[in-house]
Amino acid sequence: MSELILGISAFYHDSAAALVRDGVPVAAAQEERFSRKRHDSSFPAQAVRHCLDMLGVSLGDLSAIAYYEDPRLKFRRVLATLVGTAPMGVSSFVRTVPGWLRTDGKLRAVQAVRRELESLGLGAVPDVVVRRHHESHAASAFFPSPYRSAAVLCVDGVGEWATTTLWHGRDTALQPIAEIRFPHSLGLLYSAFTYFCGFKVDSGEYKLMGLAPYGKPRYAELIRQRLIDVKPDGSFHLDMRYFAYLRGQVMTGRAFEKLFGGPRRTPEGPLTEREFDLAASVQQVTEDVMLRLARTARERTGESTLCLAGGVALNCVANGKIVDSGIFDEVWIQPAAGDAGGALGAALAVAMERGAARQHIGTGRDAMSGALLGPAFSEAQIADYLRNRGIPHRRLDRRHLVQDVAAALADGKVVGWFQDRMEFGPRALGARSILGDPRDPAMQSAMNLKIKFRESFRPFAPAVLATDAKDYFDLRQDSPYMLLVAQVAAARQLPVVETGVTGLDALRVQRSTIPAVTHVDGSARVQTVTGADNPAYYELLTAFKARTGCPVLVNTSFNVRGEPIVNSPHDAYTCFMRTDIDLLAMGNFLLDKSEQPPWSEESDWRAEIPLD
Repeated sequence: MSELILGISAFYHDSAAALVRDGVPVAAAQEERFSRKRHDSSFPAQAVRHCLDMLGVSLGDLSAIAYYEDPRLKFRRVLATLVGTAPMGVSSFVRTVPGWLRTDGKLRAVQAVRRELESLGLGAVPDVVVRRHHESHAASAFFPSPYRSAAVLCVDGVGEWATTTLWHGRDTALQPIAEIRFPHSLGLLYSAFTYFCGFKVDSGEYKLMGLAPYGKPRYAELIRQRLIDVKPDGSFHLDMRYFAYLRGQVMTGRAFEKLFGGPRRTPEGPLTEREFDLAASVQQVTEDVMLRLARTARERTGESTLCLAGGVALNCVANGKIVDSGIFDEVWIQPAAGDAGGALGAALAVAMERGAARQHIGTGRDAMSGALLGPAFSEAQIADYLRNRGIPHRRLDRRHLVQDVAAALADGKVVGWFQDRMEFGPRALGARSILGDPRDPAMQSAMNLKIKFRESFRPFAPAVLATDAKDYFDLRQDSPYMLLVAQVAAARQLPVVETGVTGLDALRVQRSTIPAVTHVDGSARVQTVTGADNPAYYELLTAFKARTGCPVLVNTSFNVRGEPIVNSPHDAYTCFMRTDIDLLAMGNFLLDKSEQPPWSEESDWRAEIPLD
């Protein structure tokens, strides 16, 4: 009989559930995709239902529930921090501690998990087992990886106490090697600059990464001299006089402002050269620390492969630097590297402890099924949705659907692509994606401003057939989860006449034959696509290549700013109608915007988009 372990992460941000059968991930999803609340931290009840529904099982069929961190140990850290900053931290103490101590507080998270599961009425709840935060990250990185043994590096803001950990993974075991503890945190250093540059902590870090190529790292040496003391082995120490997160609800204070020449940028305020340069500087420092940690991981474990997880592992530029350095022969990054992936890691850790095998080892593939672990909707379900609402559509077989969509993309149309199972993790990987022609110089600006309704500086990612990837990008290895940045290949670059254009204006300069996915520094965040993990997406790329000679598409997540990626047909149709997307391919159904009835809503939803 199969052993089923359900993993849960909750009550901080990006709550999620994941189901593992005999050590193999079979279902996983973030709660935000169901609740439609970005970074939803509430108990993932709907994600739990999805996981159970995928296998047609109840809670009573499970062997255990695995919770992704230890709330008691985390509370000790919170308490010690508040006491250690007294009297300055008194107001923070008053705001924070009661929330931990109340009956339904975070200190009793395990009891809350049991109570929430019982309220679902889906059977008897098995034992709830607690794992440490970084153990969950490490398990999510190593156990699904294609490697029998590997160095494992986890870097984030903070778990219970650990902020950076190094592990040695062998077969079904993880051995801890070294750790760096709070308050010294590379993730929190990056978040401090995210906050200071006017973006939201825990969701705006990727914006800071995208902003960095517009600037020069003129503050990098100052950061090294004043903020972070980095040792040759990658260990580091922050000077806490410049940070405010120990004693309050903000990341930086007056000392930080004085160091960098004035107050933080107000959210949505104009971006200036200072923000560009601050982003470039902290990005360079982050890359340097990650490279030193990677070298230490190689030296301490003797392994030739590396696995990465934790929020900092979503820094695709730093990941690309590690790959390009050649420190390791190959690097594998958990696609749900943040806290959502902790649900999967906790379940895998318990499964391996109970004797599960890593069945995929030796196949040359990982165990993530292309990260397509979320809900799917059958042709009948999609047909019912369209018919019940009288939505005009055409039904095609997949061959003709793919050909029609490829033709539309080649004609400059933007397409919503809703197919098969939803992705687990923050990236859209060709199941819930908005697609466009990367050869069109106007595509990047049009998609940002008219479809995504987001800042114009943010780059889009290319999806490329894996067999053609090295003809277009300087990639040393495959990048199936869009977690590596590489330079566009020299053969695809165009000569750029130096015009003195700087800042956001630099985006208008065409640098390659695929300008819509080429950033201002000539880089791109690449997804390599094979037919094994996502056949429909692979067929579309193949058809687009046959029609245009280009095996690359613009791929961005199927959502607008401030909203989670779409989950259901209704989510997809709503996003389609609210935006300038031209076509929606939903299963084998094709919807043309020009044939749809007028769309009206009671309020101006764009005015209500939250800052993210």
